[in-house]
Amino acid sequence: MHAYRKDYPRPQMVREHFELLNGAWEFAFDDNDKGHPEKFDRRIQVPFTYETESSGIGDETFHPVVWYRRTFQVEGDRLQGKRLLLHFEGVDFEAAVWVNGKLAGGHRGAYARFTFDITELVSDGENELVLRAKDNYDMAVPRGKQRWKDENFGCWYVQTTGIWKSVWMEYVGSTYIRSLKLTPKWGERKVVIEADVAGAESVVERAFGSGCADRKLNLSAEVTFQGKSIRELSCQVICGKATLEIDLDRPDLFEWGLYEWRPDAPGLYDVELVLTGKKGTESESLDCVSSYFGMREIRIENGMILLNGAPLYQRLILDQGYWRESHLTPPNEEALIKDIDAILAMGYNGVRKHQKIEDERFLYWCDVKGLLVWSEMGAAYQFNDDAVEEFTGEWMEVVRQNYSHPCIITWTPFNESWGIGAVKNNPAHQHFTEGIYHLTKCFDPYRPVIVNDGWEHTVSDIVTLHDYEEKGEVFYKRYAEHKDAILSNEVYHCGNKSAFANGYSYQGQPIIISEFGGIAFNEEGGWGYGNKVTSKEDFIRRFDDITTAIKRLPYVCGFCYTQVSDVQQEINGLMDADRHFKIEPEIIREINTRRL
Repeated sequence: MHAYRKDYPRPQMVREHFELLNGAWEFAFDDNDKGHPEKFDRRIQVPFTYETESSGIGDETFHPVVWYRRTFQVEGDRLQGKRLLLHFEGVDFEAAVWVNGKLAGGHRGAYARFTFDITELVSDGENELVLRAKDNYDMAVPRGKQRWKDENFGCWYVQTTGIWKSVWMEYVGSTYIRSLKLTPKWGERKVVIEADVAGAESVVERAFGSGCADRKLNLSAEVTFQGKSIRELSCQVICGKATLEIDLDRPDLFEWGLYEWRPDAPGLYDVELVLTGKKGTESESLDCVSSYFGMREIRIENGMILLNGAPLYQRLILDQGYWRESHLTPPNEEALIKDIDAILAMGYNGVRKHQKIEDERFLYWCDVKGLLVWSEMGAAYQFNDDAVEEFTGEWMEVVRQNYSHPCIITWTPFNESWGIGAVKNNPAHQHFTEGIYHLTKCFDPYRPVIVNDGWEHTVSDIVTLHDYEEKGEVFYKRYAEHKDAILSNEVYHCGNKSAFANGYSYQGQPIIISEFGGIAFNEEGGWGYGNKVTSKEDFIRRFDDITTAIKRLPYVCGFCYTQVSDVQQEINGLMDADRHFKIEPEIIREINTRRL
């Protein structure tokens, strides 16, 4: 894509110049929360957390407060008439940031990007940046697969503390495009681009002086596809908001008038957005960003999931995004690409990104390569007023941040009743799930939302079931003969789990087996689901048996196998923790894609 810059952390809104602040920082533990340390006695490689080998520290002990420090350069001439924005892609959990000893701001939540305008805090030359991160074992905050004890247990792993995604900065004008929301209207052959503009009022006096009633602020867009110009359009910015509805119908260029995005042909349109200020015949360019979008529609109709109007059978794999040496942080951009290529090589067309909001570069490469994504929030494990408030705020930050990626086709805020443990019977837990469902649909009415992946659904656009049965014959018989009983809560699946919470019922939604398999196969110790296999032949036989059983069920429109790779003590990956295939990918692909 024209917008692409290697290692650029925000690939759907790219400016020409940016500066990564990753690399060596000074670092200190502050277990007693005494405050700014007199001496930073360690060095750490950002964005890797101190728990990882890649950080240069590799201490898995829990430390509740950590401090970071580094210096950065500001060129005074670049700052003239500009603003300097400091971005943090992810800090777990509570961050406070100082620039030259002055507080720039704070943020709570592990998964979403946050930004500070530090223009008034910097000076020409060297500047100091300090961050304090506070973490906890609180089960009421969204923590995903991070343990809340001193040792790993079950399928929970070493905690992630502090900076775990990129830190970077960029110069912008005093009036600039703050955010974009790109909505494809596939059936109408249109795209809607909504822009939020910061500093829209200040441009009047800065550029033209006071009393400029005829001053206009305009946003223009040019859409291209593989270098061919498709459309240009502009509109006025009003109260810091601009909306462009662009007709993309070009029968002279495309057979259907539109190039659509789908897994086997992930066509992406480039878009260049330019913000200008104008009074009379005078105009000034204020900002320019590059972006892209994909034209696709995901909808549900008659119990089927349709992508661009055609039935979509989803062959998903559960992806936790852990690496041996760097845990939740990808080692580099190439590691993300390698994982995506491996998943595609094994015949999967999508991932259920499990209990993690991945680096946005991962979503970019899924957009480019056509890999479908279910975006799933990290769970809390207690329910109380604070947990509800914390989860709601952070979840909506994530939805806003990643909304425009065409690869995301499903939002999954909850999994297996984690954080809503009494949802089967408790009205408060049920209302919470309904509230999150409707908030998500309010901001994004175009994607399905799965409220409680696995079981005990309340309101949900797709009914998903988890089942780690080892034998294909038993698997098939259970769902072929007892479909109605399972969907009416008369028969449980996955042990003692009901498909719906009490008071809710099946409404004809599509059905997906969204966790199965989890076959443990590794010479080392560890665990998986069911009995461990001891040979390659046994693995293939069992994998084929249960995968084929699901594919034989005519009413099931997809599956999700557990999982991409081994993670710490969990050894049920199709690859080991170092991304070596346990079974040749061609064998897995043939089973996944075989026609019955």
